[in-house]
Amino acid sequence: MKPLNQLLRPNIKGLKPYSSAREEYTGEAAVLLDANENPFNEPYNRYPDPHQRKVKSKIASLKDVETSQIFLGNGSDEPIDLLFRAFCEPGIDNVISIDPTYGMYQVAADINNVEVRRVLLNEAFQLDVPALLKAVDDRTKLLFLCSPNNPTGNCLNTADIEAVLNGFDGIVVLDEAYIDFAPGQSFLKRLNEFPNLVILQTFSKAWGMAGIRLGMAFADKELIGVLSKIKYPYNINVLTQQKALELLASESQVNFSIEKLLSERGLLEVALKQLPFVQKVYPSDANFILVKTDRPKEIYNFLVEKKIIIRDRSSVALCEGCLRITVGSPAENSLLLEALRMFEMCYTESAKFRKRKWSQSF
Repeated sequence: MKPLNQLLRPNIKGLKPYSSAREEYTGEAAVLLDANENPFNEPYNRYPDPHQRKVKSKIASLKDVETSQIFLGNGSDEPIDLLFRAFCEPGIDNVISIDPTYGMYQVAADINNVEVRRVLLNEAFQLDVPALLKAVDDRTKLLFLCSPNNPTGNCLNTADIEAVLNGFDGIVVLDEAYIDFAPGQSFLKRLNEFPNLVILQTFSKAWGMAGIRLGMAFADKELIGVLSKIKYPYNINVLTQQKALELLASESQVNFSIEKLLSERGLLEVALKQLPFVQKVYPSDANFILVKTDRPKEIYNFLVEKKIIIRDRSSVALCEGCLRITVGSPAENSLLLEALRMFEMCYTESAKFRKRKWSQSF
């Protein structure tokens, strides 16, 4: 990896971060008269801990990392955006992304006026490592990988990820939003091996807390220090920190929900394969399933009429004809399958009617 100072934007190197009132002490105070807060309506009248110390301490214990290796953001979107703002000079630098993948990498790049060089996955939805590294030039700062990938649902090969980490001298961002549903281990246990690695995880998926908007970034403490330097002072609110602490105290409940979702995923995969209009159900390491069909838009529109919402991914690279279906509760999955069987009946009857009309015209 290049030295961090060589990767940073010049204005970020010399940036003096805002120092909030709560930066100047740690511990419990008897009287707080330093931040111009309203003294009434405890505890919501107080600014939240800008460093999220209690939450980070719990996460550090759970994930077996140091608190200095953790950045907490307003969803994973915040650290993604901060990485662009810290390392990519608008209109000059570029980043590499696999294709297809999570769309926010492109959006964050567009907002920051940074070129994205997309490199197609192969037919097995795996990395083309030579093509990825060939796309790099001396202005490439970030390289985005997502494993398990969205929308394909599969884990990327470990050896290929290692090859990218060892072959690229910029920062590799490995998005592991769905890693809790995957059979393999997270790269988090190997964080100290790769100073150029940033791992993204989230409370939105396995933890079932998309509504509190809490994302995690793990990296070398020097890199985490850069993100902490440029974030807004109180980026994680009091309510989110409180709910996260409650959640982190009930890991067994989270594990139960993961097991239940994995069981439902298996049942849903089997049922989908039995539908005559389904051409392929791709293997999934996530909490969603990618399904190939010859009538994606018709199926999508039919389900919308039934108030069942999935994602039409048929216009995405390598996903022609594909729908992405999130694994729901047993009741939700039953309603989905009932609607899909109804679609098949309607389509069959419609086809018979068209055939009769065609034969009667001769």
